[in-house]
Amino acid sequence: MASTFSALKFELIGTGEQSGVWGNTTNTNLGTAIQEAITGSADVTFASGTVTLTLTDTNATQTARNLRLNLTGTSGGAQNLIVPAIEKFYLVNNGVADAITVKNSTGTGIAVPTGKAMLVFNDGTNVVDAVTHMSSLTLTTALAIAQGGTGATTADTALDNLGGTTVGKGVFKAATAAAAQQAMDTEVGVDVQAYDADLTALGGLAKTDGNIIVGDGTTWVAESGATARTSLGLGSIATQASSAVSITGGSITGITDLAVADGGTGQGSYTDGQLLIGNTTGNTLAKATITAGAGISVTNGAGAVTIAATGGGAAATKMEIFTASGTFTKPAAATDVRVLVVGGGGSSPNTQPGGGPNPGNGGGGGFAYASVPIAAPVAITVGSGGSRPGGGQAPGVSGATSSFGAFVSATGGAGGPNGGNGASGGGTVTTGTVIKTGNMRDLPSSIAFFPGMIGNTNKSSDRNALAYPLTSPSWAAGAYGSGPGGLNNASGGMNGAVVVEWIE
Repeated sequence: MASTFSALKFELIGTGEQSGVWGNTTNTNLGTAIQEAITGSADVTFASGTVTLTLTDTNATQTARNLRLNLTGTSGGAQNLIVPAIEKFYLVNNGVADAITVKNSTGTGIAVPTGKAMLVFNDGTNVVDAVTHMSSLTLTTALAIAQGGTGATTADTALDNLGGTTVGKGVFKAATAAAAQQAMDTEVGVDVQAYDADLTALGGLAKTDGNIIVGDGTTWVAESGATARTSLGLGSIATQASSAVSITGGSITGITDLAVADGGTGQGSYTDGQLLIGNTTGNTLAKATITAGAGISVTNGAGAVTIAATGGGAAATKMEIFTASGTFTKPAAATDVRVLVVGGGGSSPNTQPGGGPNPGNGGGGGFAYASVPIAAPVAITVGSGGSRPGGGQAPGVSGATSSFGAFVSATGGAGGPNGGNGASGGGTVTTGTVIKTGNMRDLPSSIAFFPGMIGNTNKSSDRNALAYPLTSPSWAAGAYGSGPGGLNNASGGMNGAVVVEWIE
């Protein structure tokens, strides 16, 4: 009969087996298997997962046979320790950072807290606490609060340790309700109001919206607004119509801003420095602040508005004239930047039909004059005048467009046709405030900061332009943006110009 193995894997020698050598097996059973089961200790290492212990048919050393299991390693959270489903005690010492539940492959098991040791019993179906009852417990020192005790041997000390205050301890030790009230400074008739029928009456009143509590001579009652007005002795103001209220003394709050027509301002709020300015539209008052002009600074503040001269004198008007394309960079102190853009003039034709005199005139360039809101540098394009046409009866050539960035532009004048005058250009303000636009005939003799800088080349055509200066004969294109008068031989148009002015 072959050997078999017990639940703890002790080798049970079969009858007639191991004749002459059975002592070797017995020694292993006694010295290894039985010793592990009674006093053995083994480490069980966790690596962030469940650990399963098994028993195989050998009486050699096996971890699951040991009495004490010392849990080590890294748990990585609460884990399970699966032990063989046999009846056995285990002393489990949890040395990992999380609770470990000791169980069979089935059953709920029992959790061993981190840092604690527990004696558990494996009944073959489930693992349970081996010690379920203590008949008595004697401590040599007071059980600490962290272990569920009070850390004291007397009631007063225990109350102190548990955070008891003078009031709290007084209430805890009070033998009567009156003593407890006294400890809490809530003694009826001394610290708090005793029962009162009037308070009960108040508490029982209906909480209807608009009700007012008044005394009727016997108790407290809730009355409607209309009834309460009589009880309270209010005068007629309480019932006056909104259009006929007479108020003497006191103050009024929570009303709509009083209109100008009713003697008010129509305004409910102001910021520092705001003044009221009359507005004929609707007979209203508008809020406004004082705005500084050239050479003036304004400080709008609470209770005062200060106006002062800047720069130590009158503001200086400055100008930059561009007769060729370039870039304008606004000076740091510049204000009220204005720009005059003039397109190039168209050229006259070569001859009129039949070769007679005055074949036609070139058209003057358009212009645009505007106030522009600039900060960054602006690219300037100066349109060229129309080139002189070739031989024969060739018509004139149109002048090119001038521009001040994307703010202002002016188209060039058209070249003169044979036997006629070329049309004038026009001006456009895309971004900014228009002061004046048109063709060179519309340009006045004095414009803003440019007195005396406007002139004509030929009164009979659209060739007015910037005269800077006018030195050419009446038939020539002598000023910026002008078109020439007609001769037997053609003449080219004058280039345009861009003039920028500002105040410092």
